Amino acid sequence: MAERCGLFGGTFDPVHNAHVALAHAALDEFKLTQVRWIPAGQPWQKARSISPAAQREEMVRLAIESEPRFVLDRIETQRQGPSFTLDTVRALCQLEPQTDWFLIIGQDQYTSLHTWQGWQELLRSVTLAVANRPAHEAQNSLQVHPDVKRFEHRAVPLPMLDISSTDIRQRVAAGLDISSLVPPTVARYIESHRLYRA
Repeated sequence: MAERCGLFGGTFDPVHNAHVALAHAALDEFKLTQVRWIPAGQPWQKARSISPAAQREEMVRLAIESEPRFVLDRIETQRQGPSFTLDTVRALCQLEPQTDWFLIIGQDQYTSLHTWQGWQELLRSVTLAVANRPAHEAQNSLQVHPDVKRFEHRAVPLPMLDISSTDIRQRVAAGLDISSLVPPTVARYIESHRLYRA
């Protein structure tokens, strides 16, 4: 029987509790063998400067260490040039042709998917698993590009967690508490490395 593997990419600057909840929900919903967490090397759509890859990888490692089916995959941070999801999926399909790949994305990524490089080929190579956040579903479904909607996708039921990495960075810069937003080990890492300070 083929392995069923989730691919969960992102900047993870920092990784937070909504990321962890989404990965757990996908694991359960699709009976995945594992979820590969893939920090982006050079995110081509990010205008702001991001934290070094080693720090973002370490925060992911800390966030996922208690779940053996979560795996940190450095495929993008070890590759030169911009990080395109299509390149990652092509490489993994070549390395593991028997694996069924599930690409786990948030609603915001779903609405911008038509801007991703080679998105049609990407969606032919994976099962698309989109975070289903009920409060946003109706408004976001209107914003999804009609060409993207033609491709089948599966919803990942997700409890409503209104958390963003941007908000966390702003809270840290303002000296506010983030202990309810990130795993405790990640909060300690951010504090000890003085990340996101103004």
